[in-house]
Amino acid sequence: MDLVLEAADRHLLTPYVYPAGWPEEEPCRQLLSLFVITNLGALTLYLLFGTLSYYFIFDHELQKHPMFLENQVRREIAYALRSLPWISVPTVALFFAEVRGYSKLYDNIEDSPYGWSGVFLSMLSFLFFTDMGIYWIHRGLHHKLFYKVGTS
Repeated sequence: MDLVLEAADRHLLTPYVYPAGWPEEEPCRQLLSLFVITNLGALTLYLLFGTLSYYFIFDHELQKHPMFLENQVRREIAYALRSLPWISVPTVALFFAEVRGYSKLYDNIEDSPYGWSGVFLSMLSFLFFTDMGIYWIHRGLHHKLFYKVGTS
């Protein structure tokens, strides 16, 4: 992410958004920039893949089901867009740690003491960790304290 932030600073943020006197190494500036870049990227990905999914994967016959709410798709999009800034906070914190030099991310494989095997192992462990985290968060949100099931 440090390369993305550097490119954004050089081509967009410094000349057009931030005053020239605000140093690029300023932590507040970095956090703000990372928050904006992360949310714009997430918004773009969400809208792009959500649109493709809606038109090419989603079964539109489901909209005729009696449990399908009026304007449900629109409400889910609005909910996702309101949630996006909050969801990005932990990601921005990790990006900030990387930009400030508190990570083991390398711009070149040759700089890593573990080489290509370390890259593949770290990718697999990252995917496993995040997938398990998402699973347990999702499972926890189905607990009766959070997920109220209506009775009929």
